[in-house]
Amino acid sequence: MGKCSKDKRDLYYRKAKEQGWRARSAFKLLQLDSEFHLFEGVSRVVDLCAAPGSWSQVLSRSLPEGSATIVSVDLQPIAPLPGVITLQADITHPLTLTNILKLFGGEPADIVCSDGAPDVTGLHDLDEYIQAQLLLSALTLATNLLRPGGKFVAKIFRGRDVDLLYSQLSLLFDKVTCAKPRSSRASSLEAFIVCEGYKPRPGWLPESLRVAEMKLPLDLESTITGKREGAVAPFIACGDLSDYDADATYQLEKGVQRISLEPVQKPTAPPYKTALEKKRNGTLR
Repeated sequence: MGKCSKDKRDLYYRKAKEQGWRARSAFKLLQLDSEFHLFEGVSRVVDLCAAPGSWSQVLSRSLPEGSATIVSVDLQPIAPLPGVITLQADITHPLTLTNILKLFGGEPADIVCSDGAPDVTGLHDLDEYIQAQLLLSALTLATNLLRPGGKFVAKIFRGRDVDLLYSQLSLLFDKVTCAKPRSSRASSLEAFIVCEGYKPRPGWLPESLRVAEMKLPLDLESTITGKREGAVAPFIACGDLSDYDADATYQLEKGVQRISLEPVQKPTAPPYKTALEKKRNGTLR
C-alpha cells in the first residue's frame, strides 16, 4: 500500500492497516464472500497474482486452521504467511500447473481466485486488453486445476466487449455473476467475475484456450470467436449499505489523535529497490 494523498483519505486503506491486512484489497474478497459464501466446503485453494498477499491472508483467516491447503502464486516474492504455501512462478508457464498439482497431491482445487491487474496506463482500450490476457492465463490454469463444480473468481475491467467474456465463461460454469464490492471505487472500471459450478464440456481441452488448438463443439467455438450474441451476467453490488464508501472522504472522530500507521508488510522486492541503493551509495545519476 502506498502513501499518496489519495490513499491517506481512503478509509479502507487505513482500516487495512488497523486490522493487519497487507492491502485494502482484502476487503474486496471479504465482501465477495459475504455475498457468495465462497469458502464453504473449501479445502484446496489457489490464489493467483497474490502479492503482496492480502487475499491469501483472508483465506488463511477464513478457513479452519489445518483443514485447507492454500497456494499463493506470483512472479514477485511474497513474504511468508501462516498456513499459506507461497510459490514464486509465472502463471503462463506450464511448470506452474505441475508444481501446484504436486502441492495438492494430485487432487483438484475447490476454488481458484485472481486479483491480478496490469500497471494501468490510462489508455482504457490497452488496459482492458492486457487485463483480458491476464484473465485468460488465470482461466487456463483454473480449467486445469478446478474440480467439477468448483469456483473461479477474478478481477475484470468492464469494457465494451465484456458481454463476450460472459458468453465464454457461461459455457464453462453453471452461474456467472459480475460483482462490484463496496470497497472497490465506483470511479474504477474494476469489477469481479464470480463463476460457480465448473462444468467441463465434451471436447474441451483445458491445456489451451486458443481456438486454433482445440477441437471444440460448434456452439463453443462460435462463442469464443465472437460469432454469437453475448450473454448478460447479473451485476450486483457486494457489501452492506452501512459499509464505508470507497470514494468518500471520512473525518476522524472527535478526540481521536491522528497517527501515521506503517505498512503491515513492506514490499519484499520493490522495483525501486536498486534506485534506493544507488542513492544511498551516491552512485545514482
